[in-house]
Order: sequence, then structure tokens, then C-alpha cells
Amino acid sequence: MVMLFRTRIAALLLAAAGLSAPGPASAAPEDDFLAARDAFRAGDARKLDLYAGRLGNYVLAPYVEYWQLGLRLQNATSAEVRRFMTTHAETPLASRLLADWLRVLGRSQQWAQFDLDYQGYTGQDVEITCYGIQSRIRAGQTDALQEARPLWFVPRELPESCIPLIDALVRNRRISQDDVWTRVRAALEGGNVSRANKAAQYLPQGQQPDYRTLTLITSNPAGYLARQQQFDLNTRTGRETVMYAAYRLARSSPQQAAMHWTRLEPRFSAAERGYVWGQIGYFGALRHEPDALAWLKKGRDLSDLQLAWKARAALRLKDWNEVLAAIDAMTDTERGDAAWRYWKARAYRATGRDAEALALLQPLSREYHFYGQLALEDLGERISTPATAYKPGPAELRAMSAKPGIRRALELYRLNLRLDGVREWIFVIRDFDDQQLITAAEVARRHDLYDRAINTADKTESLHDFTLRYLAPFRDVLRVRARQMDLDEAWVYGLIRQESRFIADARSRVGASGLMQLMPATAKWVATKMGLRNIADVTEVDTNISLGTYYLRHVLDTLDGLPVLASAAYNAGPGRARAWRPDDVIEGAIYAETIPFNETRDYVKKVMSNSSYYAHTFSNQLQSLKQRLGMVGPR
Repeated sequence: MVMLFRTRIAALLLAAAGLSAPGPASAAPEDDFLAARDAFRAGDARKLDLYAGRLGNYVLAPYVEYWQLGLRLQNATSAEVRRFMTTHAETPLASRLLADWLRVLGRSQQWAQFDLDYQGYTGQDVEITCYGIQSRIRAGQTDALQEARPLWFVPRELPESCIPLIDALVRNRRISQDDVWTRVRAALEGGNVSRANKAAQYLPQGQQPDYRTLTLITSNPAGYLARQQQFDLNTRTGRETVMYAAYRLARSSPQQAAMHWTRLEPRFSAAERGYVWGQIGYFGALRHEPDALAWLKKGRDLSDLQLAWKARAALRLKDWNEVLAAIDAMTDTERGDAAWRYWKARAYRATGRDAEALALLQPLSREYHFYGQLALEDLGERISTPATAYKPGPAELRAMSAKPGIRRALELYRLNLRLDGVREWIFVIRDFDDQQLITAAEVARRHDLYDRAINTADKTESLHDFTLRYLAPFRDVLRVRARQMDLDEAWVYGLIRQESRFIADARSRVGASGLMQLMPATAKWVATKMGLRNIADVTEVDTNISLGTYYLRHVLDTLDGLPVLASAAYNAGPGRARAWRPDDVIEGAIYAETIPFNETRDYVKKVMSNSSYYAHTFSNQLQSLKQRLGMVGPR
């Protein structure tokens, strides 16, 4: 009776405080954890504390401590923050809390404490970086201001903490008018007239471009360029405005932009002419315009992006000298990319420089990716997978599974908190050697975390296990469906690996679902074609594979049976895949290289590369990627 009375009193006290009584003491810790998460999201500190007190040694208890401290961070002490960071140093939460804490200190201008805690910060957050520079300047380190100058050229909105530094740079004449115009151009190229207008405020009075005119040009550049007699080209503002109109028109119609610019360019400087031709040529290359290479050759000070498209335009035209010239003009970093090492080797071979080609192809052929495979074939070999060099035993697997970070990641995945699970997993494996990576990948595979298994196994440098890199789950279903649709099983696996990493319930930000990432409209169309009704769950494995393989067969049939075209169509749509076809026959590798969409270009190369590795795994026969890519001709 006394116990019942106390329970009722406790319930009344909770109700008076605006809280409901927590569930029974026997509630599973994961239920209390999720309830604590809800309380944190609602900003309810008292309810959060109630659930936190029940978790004990639950593996995810550090997250609840992080939430508790986060809700009162404005009033926390440095000692509390440091204690948390020391206790939970081997979690990603420590660095997240430090970043949160430094923002609090910076915004409240607690510079002495900021300086103490900033010493342990290794992140790249721009807001915190600017607070760090502010603090050093306040401490008399005037040379620190120069460190803020590169931020001016960052092509995005700067946080408030950076504005005092930019103002100081302008006052001290460390940002010139040319620098201001560089930021204005970058903002306009990004389609952000508002940001361009903000940057232009740092120009002298009367020299800022008119906001309304820029807005008008954004929507109707051709109309603006048609009024050439009204242009004031005696000022930089007037010239930059016209140049923006030419740039904006080039985005939709490079030919029209080239026509207008040919008439206008004599009234501009050599540098201005080169800038606009570079932009027109870049957009022309994206559209595979036959004149794109000629336009780019008129450009000056081309960026790595423009040079990449100059090389791609030359590839479409089989102009190997220009391919070589474009690659040689790139920065060392860009030139070192696998794509340009491969195409440079091909250009060397095409121009009779075989020894130089061999010097590039041999090391490239030892890399396990699209270009490594192509290089291997250029050396006269076929693609295979390396022998598995290491297999963890039961003791290694038990030790890996017992690591706190691995346990937290597995639990987060079990609770379907995938984003936190990925963060935790990436953090814990960050310094693993090859054996540890393979062991962690095997642990992930045994928990059906196929994405973590693949991504982790992909990181090895010397020891490899391609059975983990190229997992083949759901094969009992997929093999049957591929056979029914007369599809190459290895290609289907290569595509699914790239689409979803075999996450059956994967959903993209645009609404694609399941293993084969079907859009709702596509799934509905295919279901109608197949005579299916009342599909309850598109992410169900058998349903998703049935619909996806049917659509893949349809796409392949409409694109000459060429997997490289069908792969592009599966990602970007059949219409685009057709539009990207050349006027003359080119290698499938060149077609893939010159796909205008970055995502689709990367996707197609990886799907085709994956397919060759899967084919070797399934058949144990040497494979040809070039044969898979084939030759692509006109529509």
C-alpha cells in the first residue's frame, strides 16, 4: 500500500512538472535511448535526464551524454567539455562537441577560453577558422589577417564570423578591385546574383553592377545582348555585365553566345576575350558542340575544369595532340588524376611516344579501378582479381567485434540510425591497417551491412579481399531474374553495387528506392508493363529486382544492346544517353569519359569496372573491359 502511494505521488510530481512517467524499469535500453533522442530533439532537458539515468552501461550511452551537454552548452564550463572529450576521445562525438563548443565561445567572444580549446581543434569548419583568426588578431598577431585572404575566394556564402576579417582585408588593401571582381564572377557563375551583389559592395561607390540588370540577364541573356548599342564598355562594370550575359547565354546556347561574342570581342581586352571564350568553350564541350575545341583554344588562363573538357572535346575528335596539350596545361594535382594519366599515355602512344606511354601505363595497371583495368589491357593483359592475401580467424573477428566503436556502429545500424552508424564506423576504422580493414569488413558482412563491408574492404592498399569488395548477396534471386531477362549477371551486380551497395531499403534524396534504386514513376510504368498490380513495397528484394531488371532490359534493347549506353540511361535517362552519342564511331571508354554529368560519368565508369570484376569472380576467366565497353556510334 505504501509502495502504491509513493508511485502515485511520483506520477503526480512528474505530471506537475509537465512530464509523463517513464516506462517500466524493465524497458529495453534501446527503447530508453530512442526516447532520450526524441527528448533531445524536442529540447526537453528534464525528460532527457530521466531516460539517461536508466541507461547504465548501454553501449550508446555516450550519445545521450552528448545530447545532455548539448542542450546546456551555452552555460557549460570548459571543465565539463574537456571531461567529456577525454572520456569519449575514441568516439566521433568528442570532435563534434569541441566544434559546437568553439562556436559558442566564438559567438560570445570568450577569446581566452577559445584560444585554450582551439589548440586541440583539427577540423575545417570555416566559421570556427574565422573565429580563430579573429582571436589571433585581437591578441596582436596582425600577420594572422593574411590567413583570411583565401576565404575571399571560397565560392560560397561566408559565415558572419568571417565578415569582420573581410572588412579588415579591404581596409588594409589586401583585397584589390580585381579580387572583388573575381568573387563577383564566381558568384554569378554559380547563378547567385544576391551573393554577387554582396561582394560588389566592396567596390568603390558607383562602380557596382546594377542588381536589376544582372537579374534580368540571368533570365534573358540573349535579349540583353541584342541591345548592343546601349552598352557602356568604357567602364569595367559595363564590360563585366556584358561578359556575364555572354556567359549566361553560353550555358543554354554556346553557338548563340559565340555569335554575339565574335561581334563584341574586339572592344574587350585580350584577358577578357580569353575568359569569355573559355566559358563558351566549356559549355560547348559539355554539349559536345563540334566547335567547342576551337573555342577553348581561344581561351586564356583556363581552369583545370575547362582544361579537362578541352581534353574531352579533343578525345571526341580524336585529336591526340590537343589531348596532350590540355593535360600538360593542368595543375600537377589534376594531371596526377588516374583519368589524365591514362589518356596522356594513350595520347603518347597515338603520337608515337611509346616509351613515355609505357612509363605511365605500367604503374597505372596495378591500380584497381576503371583506368587501371584499361591500362592493363593496353599492356596486352586481361582483367583478373588479386588472390585473397588474408582471412581473419575467429579470434580476430571476436576482437574486432568487441571494439567499442564497432559495437556502437553495429547498434546504431540495428536501430536504423544509419547516418550516425556510418560516422561511427568511419571514425573507428580511420587508422586501421589492411588486416584490420579486412577483419572489420568481414564483421560488417556477417551483420549484413554490405555497404560498410564493401567500403571498408575498398580501402586496403597492399592486402586485398575482392570477395568482400565485390559482395554478391541475394544471388538466389538475382541470378534467376537476370537469366529470365537475358541480362549479364555480372553487369547487373556491377550496377546494383553502384546504385545501393546492396542496402535493400535504401532511399535516395530524390525518392529512388531499393537495391536497384527505382524512381516511383519508373516502378509504376514497369509494373504496368509487367501486368503487376498492388505492389505493396517496392523495396522488397524480389519485387525490386524484378522491376529493375525488366527496366534494364528495356533500356538495353532501345540502345543497341550496348551496356555502356544502358548504364548511362539507367542513371540519367535514355534520352540523355542517346543525345550524348557521337557523330562518328568512338570507343566506349571515350563515350564514358565525355558524359557531361559528373555523377553519371563516374557512375558509368564504376558500373563497367565493377562488372568486369564480378564477371571474373563468377567465371574465374580473364575479362576484357574494352570488349564490354564496345564501340559507340551515331544514333
